[in-house]
Amino acid sequence: MSNRIKLRDRKKEMTRQAISNVATRLFVEHGFDNVSVADIADEADVARKTVFNYFRRKEDLVFDREDEVRELVRKAIADRGRQPPVRAFQALMRELVEAQHPLFRITERPIQFWRMVAESPALTTHARELQVTLADDLSGMLSDAVGRTHSDPDARLAGAMLMATLVVAYGEALRAFREKAEPEAALLSVMNRGFAGVDVALAGTPYI
Repeated sequence: MSNRIKLRDRKKEMTRQAISNVATRLFVEHGFDNVSVADIADEADVARKTVFNYFRRKEDLVFDREDEVRELVRKAIADRGRQPPVRAFQALMRELVEAQHPLFRITERPIQFWRMVAESPALTTHARELQVTLADDLSGMLSDAVGRTHSDPDARLAGAMLMATLVVAYGEALRAFREKAEPEAALLSVMNRGFAGVDVALAGTPYI
């Protein structure tokens, strides 16, 4: 890849991130339903069309890290060596928590973010749909890793259980932060219990 292409891609990513940052700030300050795409474009100093070049719909401006999540998981499973795919996924999640990756970093900002989501029926619905989509995507990656079809019930069970574990663990971390407890400890505690349940449910399969 030439330096010119790399520079172009870097500029695109910077523009995308700048638009996302502006959108998130406006949504948190004014509420998702009270901010239009035109408002975001004006604040980000780009054309309205430019916003849609990077984000298909308004909700995608809120949940804009799903592609990053997929790529992290895809790479972890692909590079797992002899490790079973579910173990590789679990190891990745623990590493992200311990490294304080933005996906799991608990501060006042995500508290405000999820409050904003809860106040918008459109975002609440989209968040639930995204959870199902990510669970299905994870199931597909797991089944591909062991050479089974995407309809394999073991893979579907693993994807659903792992995603549910992360959702509950993250919610518990947010609660701990609000109560001035240790969010990382709360997150890891629920995560490890959920993962233990997955281990039992998937015992005897090539996923674990």
